[in-house]
Amino acid sequence: MEIEQSGEIRNEIKAYIAKSGWTLTDIVKEMNKTRDAKEQTTSQNISNKLTRGTIKYSECKEIASIIGYSINWEPKQ
Repeated sequence: MEIEQSGEIRNEIKAYIAKSGWTLTDIVKEMNKTRDAKEQTTSQNISNKLTRGTIKYSECKEIASIIGYSINWEPKQ
């Protein structure tokens, strides 16, 4: 079940990235602009995290912000 969920999350994030017209490479460049040298990341690193389902929530929020989205929590109906 975890693999299925991570695939779902990966596909959702990749779809938002594609819809926004950004590339993962450009997003990572933006992410690295505000990070210390030891906190820098790579496109491969983020891609691997998406594939494994190990991306941090803070990184998801950062990606969303870069591509012009926000993550909102809403109660279930």
